[in-house]
Amino acid sequence: MNEVRFVADVMVGKLTRWLRVLGFDVVYSNTFTDDDILRISRSDDRIILTRDIRFAAARKPGECVVIESDHYREQVQQVIRTFALKEFRVFSRCLECNALLQDATKDDVFERVPPYVYLTQEHFATCPSCNRVYWHGTHAEQMLKRIPG
Repeated sequence: MNEVRFVADVMVGKLTRWLRVLGFDVVYSNTFTDDDILRISRSDDRIILTRDIRFAAARKPGECVVIESDHYREQVQQVIRTFALKEFRVFSRCLECNALLQDATKDDVFERVPPYVYLTQEHFATCPSCNRVYWHGTHAEQMLKRIPG
C-alpha cells in the first residue's frame, strides 16, 4: 500500500503540524508560491491541502483537497476521513522540517537537552535534517490529548 503524502499551502500550517504529529509526510513552507506547490505535488506525487477554493478549482480531480474548516481539529478529521487513514506513527517525524526521526541514546543528547530532561527521560529521538531533539515528556502527553479523535 502506498502511503499518502501531502504538500500544504500557507493557509493550513497548523494542520501540517498536527498531521506530522500523527506521522504523515507533509511538505510545507510559508514561502511556497502556488507554482512551488504545484511543482512539488506533481514531481513527488503529493496531494495538495489548501483552503484556497479558486486555486483548487483549477486543479485536476484528485490533485487537491479543499480544507473546509478554520479549526485544526476539524481539518485533521477531514483529512483522516477523506483518505480513510487508520495507521498512525505518532511522533515519528520532525514537527518543523518533516524528516523522519532517528532514535538517539542519552549519550547522544547529553549536551543538547536540559539537565532535568537528561535525568528524567530514557528515550530520545533526533532529526537528521535540522538536529532538533525530541523526547516524550509531559508536552507530548498534552499533545496526544489534543489529537482529534
